[in-house]
Amino acid sequence: MSPRSGSQPTLWLVPKPAPAPERSGAVAVCVPPPFDDAELLAALRTRDPRAAAALHDRARPQVDYTIRRLLGHGDVDHEDIAQLALIELVSTIGRYRGECSLDSWTSTLTARVVYKQLRRRKTERRIFGTLDAELVATTRSGMGTLREAILRNVMRRVLTHLESLDENKAWTFVLHDVCGYDLREIAEITGASMSAAQTRLVRGRREVHERIAADPELANLLESFGGDL
Repeated sequence: MSPRSGSQPTLWLVPKPAPAPERSGAVAVCVPPPFDDAELLAALRTRDPRAAAALHDRARPQVDYTIRRLLGHGDVDHEDIAQLALIELVSTIGRYRGECSLDSWTSTLTARVVYKQLRRRKTERRIFGTLDAELVATTRSGMGTLREAILRNVMRRVLTHLESLDENKAWTFVLHDVCGYDLREIAEITGASMSAAQTRLVRGRREVHERIAADPELANLLESFGGDL
């Protein structure tokens, strides 16, 4: 993605060039990473020329994982959102004080970028529709084909109920109960106060449970698991 003129900083984070192929018969040598996390942060603050590529290599896997977790695999905006998240990471790294791990910081920041981008989309894409495959993939445990098919139907019906909720309540519920973010992180992601995030979670969770309880087909699907889901 090329940043638009005047709208975004002209900054690109690119991976380091791939190492040259080893000569036949050469002994492979494990080269340690150029920085640990503390050294990386120090290098960024002193504008070490190696720092941008090192930060990309360090943060990109967590950025990609977070985007897939929130949007599912194959979202058409994945690469654009990843670039925006990396730009945001560089722009705000001075605020990072080490109260949480760098992975947690990167995940929260990326989720905030995803949240902002979803709110700006003008298409009629369902907000949670692409979560289906990702949720099923993360809940597999060697189950049989029939059980997996039932689980997929359960997920689809739950996601349908989420679609009918107020967007802020639905996102707070998903971020907390599905993705595992805490209230402080959710407040940061959604731009709300912690008290607002707490209220949205309580009300959203209650509404989700009420809608599920009032859905006979979903109740039957859940019953088919014998309460073990």
